[in-house]
This record gives sequence, structure tokens and C-alpha cells, in this order.
Amino acid sequence: MSINPDDIFAFSPQHRLQWEEAQQKDVILYPEGMVELNQSSVEILKMCDGSRNLQQIVHDLEQKFGTTGLKDDIIQFLEIALQNGWIERTTN
Repeated sequence: MSINPDDIFAFSPQHRLQWEEAQQKDVILYPEGMVELNQSSVEILKMCDGSRNLQQIVHDLEQKFGTTGLKDDIIQFLEIALQNGWIERTTN
């Protein structure tokens, strides 16, 4: 699955991102179950708010964490998130 730089990413309305006290982790909840997330995944998913494309997500996360070189890792995660239906994409 190829990520188009112009695609805008939004979290799927069929899923919910939330903190689970019992697991002490952020999770994705959906009708069939739950997925536990690491902190990097959570930060990327929070950027999928329907207003950002790939470049904006990369820029915002690199600024937030004071680093560079995150693009490949972010693309990899976005591809997984799309395949699993956690996020959706739209093109402007």
C-alpha cells in the first residue's frame, strides 16, 4: 500500500483511541477487540485528525520531539494503520 504525500489522514470513526487504566497504556478499541499501542504509535495516531498530510505529520512530530529522520518510520506505521482500518485517508 503506497502512501500518497497529499493524502489527509483521519482516525477511523469505527475505532476509539483512549488510555486504558487497567493496561496502563493507550489502546485502540473497536467492536472486535482492543489493540495496545506503544507511545510512538499513539503520537502518530494523534496527528491523524483529518487536517494533516504526510509531510505535516512528519514535520509536526519532528518539531515536537526535536529530531529529524522520522519519515520512513511514520510511513511504515501509517501503512499498517491503513491496512488495519485504524485510519482513513482522503485526498484534497
